Amino acid sequence: MSNAPVNTGRRMFLTATTAVVGAVGAAGVAVPFIKSWNPSAKAKAAGAPVEVDVSKIEPGQLIRVEWQGKPVWVVSRTDAAMKDLAAHDDKLRDPNSEEPQQPDYATNPARSIRPDIFVAVGICTHLGCSPTYLPDGFGELVEGVKSGFFCPCHGSKFDMAGRVFQNVPAPLNLVIPPYHFKDDNTVLVGVSEGDA
Repeated sequence: MSNAPVNTGRRMFLTATTAVVGAVGAAGVAVPFIKSWNPSAKAKAAGAPVEVDVSKIEPGQLIRVEWQGKPVWVVSRTDAAMKDLAAHDDKLRDPNSEEPQQPDYATNPARSIRPDIFVAVGICTHLGCSPTYLPDGFGELVEGVKSGFFCPCHGSKFDMAGRVFQNVPAPLNLVIPPYHFKDDNTVLVGVSEGDA
């Protein structure tokens, strides 16, 4: 054992230096770790609102866009399709859209902000298949209804407002995403007007 005096200045310097190097190392590890919690640019883009130009959609035409990784339909309904909506309420499970899965502006017979433009998530409310749009020939599936959406997976049927017919597996009407019209020709899917 040595009886040499302890150099307290040197000990304090080494302790402080070790603490500083440890703190810098911890920050060097923590910063990338915390940044990894943030969504990627791809994930942010997938959830971003989507602009749709409806001026070029022909009457009766459906276009698909992707929002939050889901197909969203934008349909320009014909006058005949809009008149047809009121003629089959007795065949629907929820004709007045009273189930709470849609925004307030979808609780009308057209389930839309503008009657001529229908916007819906194109996923069946039964098990998540994507229904087929049948602008003609839907009458073979539902008597007296000219056009609608048919899910080939399990046979669910929806009218041109996305309302589900009775006696099919789907329990609810198609989901209406948040959206609003920026102007007469542009729909912004993903943001309701009050949230814009």
